[in-house]
Amino acid sequence: MANRLAAAQSPYLQQHAGNPVDWWEWGEEAFAVARELDRPVLLSVGYAACHWCHVMAHESFEDAATADFMNAHFVNIKVDREERPDVDAVYMRATQAMTGHGGWPMTCVLTPEGEPFFAGTYFPPEPTSGAPAFTQVLQALADAWRERREEVLTVGRDVVAHLQDSRDPDGDLLTADDLDEAVGTLARSYDEDAAGFGAAPKFPPSMVLEFLLRHHDRTGADDSLAMVAATCEAMARGGLYDQLGGGFARYSVDRYWRVPHFEKMLYDNALLLRVYLHWWRATGSPLAERVARETAAFLLAEMRTPEGGFASALDADSADARGDVHEGAFYVWNPNDLMRLLGAKDGAWAVSLLAVSGAGTFERGYSTLQLPDDPDDAERWARVRATLLEARAGRTRPARDDKVVASWNGWTITALVEAGVLLDDPALTAAAVEAAELLVRVHLVDGKLVRTSRDGTASAHAGVLEDHAAVAEAFLTVLGVTGDAVWLERALALLERVVTDFADPEGGFVDAPGDGLVVAPRDVADNAYPSGTSAAATAFVAAAAITGDARWRSAAEEAVSAASPTARAAPRFAGQALAAAEALVAGPVEVAVVGAPEARGEMLRAAWSLTSPGAVVVGGAEGLDVPLFEARTVRDGRATAYVCRGFVCQAPTTDPRALPTLT
Repeated sequence: MANRLAAAQSPYLQQHAGNPVDWWEWGEEAFAVARELDRPVLLSVGYAACHWCHVMAHESFEDAATADFMNAHFVNIKVDREERPDVDAVYMRATQAMTGHGGWPMTCVLTPEGEPFFAGTYFPPEPTSGAPAFTQVLQALADAWRERREEVLTVGRDVVAHLQDSRDPDGDLLTADDLDEAVGTLARSYDEDAAGFGAAPKFPPSMVLEFLLRHHDRTGADDSLAMVAATCEAMARGGLYDQLGGGFARYSVDRYWRVPHFEKMLYDNALLLRVYLHWWRATGSPLAERVARETAAFLLAEMRTPEGGFASALDADSADARGDVHEGAFYVWNPNDLMRLLGAKDGAWAVSLLAVSGAGTFERGYSTLQLPDDPDDAERWARVRATLLEARAGRTRPARDDKVVASWNGWTITALVEAGVLLDDPALTAAAVEAAELLVRVHLVDGKLVRTSRDGTASAHAGVLEDHAAVAEAFLTVLGVTGDAVWLERALALLERVVTDFADPEGGFVDAPGDGLVVAPRDVADNAYPSGTSAAATAFVAAAAITGDARWRSAAEEAVSAASPTARAAPRFAGQALAAAEALVAGPVEVAVVGAPEARGEMLRAAWSLTSPGAVVVGGAEGLDVPLFEARTVRDGRATAYVCRGFVCQAPTTDPRALPTLT
């Protein structure tokens, strides 16, 4: 059978279109049916690249008996968390409040008014020592709804009251001393043996690493740079990084970055591309440059859509040679594979080089590929790598979630612009500008930003705070490389919507207005990518630097202040706000590069090479209608750079080598 999800735009929802479960998409119609039938709502939230979502779908949602029970006792709603982050945020907070943990697939049961009275994540088809069977859970919930209704309704009301009352405490602007103390707190959670922060599982700490790079530039603190260097090297040499095709997996299941959870997310690779670029420009590390180049190439080769945007994710699972679906099947190897493909000598060399063992570092005797040391023969490695890549291309590829998410594309655009300039690769810059144009053409509908699109068609889902902020930052970055003032106009229009549509009356910002939800979602903490609040802070800082408008700086300070209690108490979850605060402390530096397009290249590279925290660069022709360019002229017929703070500028220079001395 095909349920209502057959017409959904989301690839994740379409994966469930053939389930015997009578799924609905999120919306008032589903809740109206729940009220009419007097049934609770079973809300299932996941995403297309989620391994355990696939497992639960196969075990439970594809099972006819389980589906029959769900259809008889619940109104069932399926949500793609990437398409509706506002729905996910509200009910994830409820799940964490009720269970102490979260994750996907997320399973919540709600009253017909949307109040959650039960929550969990993955449930197995049979009871285990740690969890009841899903069918047992369903039976108990149906019994409770029928026999203990008032108790159930009370729980739902209490959970909503808790969500409404659990607002973050008011904060104030982070100072330089606060930033120094945050580094000390991070150092105490730093893993001296394996790098990174905390215990397994380990997620790439992209925003924290960016903060530490900025802190090092401001203070010269060796510890800050050392934590970045060790963590970036450990991630790049472990199984988290695809040693053949480039790009990073979502997280490592172990301390040592050896075994990843194999899905590749667009946001991770965009954010990590910037981190490795910034590590390279700070230190000149050859490893940093290589990983930046390979990650950028991966984004263009694997994630780009025909319309010029970037797809959301690659799945973790795919079929092996026998047709059995396994996590990581596309990426893992055993010694026999390498010996067969490469021959005895090269095979033995590759087994040692790539840390492939007979016992395996993963499952079923397979190993992830690691590169603990650089090859002693670069030409031989290039030949071996090409052979393995060709062989891997013959395997069944993981599925791709090809929807375009506005915020994730925003971060990708920003990273690719910087990569194109710093790595002197115009193809990267061109791809970034093309993606930005897609966002304008498809995602800006009647002046409002749409969250997702697919095949060049916008969805009906409104953009949330992170979308407006990340896309605004991307447009300002595109302004910097194109010298076209229309990008400033577009960015400021999005930021106007942030301050009007997403302002919290009690201070700070909400992630979404909360229409149709039991509470407006608001979370200032970073997770796998920047929170909406910290992303807004970053965009506001850049807007203030380009326009000189004190209103944008005040908005940046308000956003940083909203995140400051988290930044002080748990800086691992506030890296982007801390990075924005470093930019505010530093100025930030504003660089106007004035000159004809063909003359700006070397000076633009020098400007983007500046490590001053949050430095903002705009290149354009003389007379560009941008406040930072007012009265800025070309000197001696050569590209001319003006280095400023708060629109107070040093003497202009036509020598790219002089730029670092002016910051």
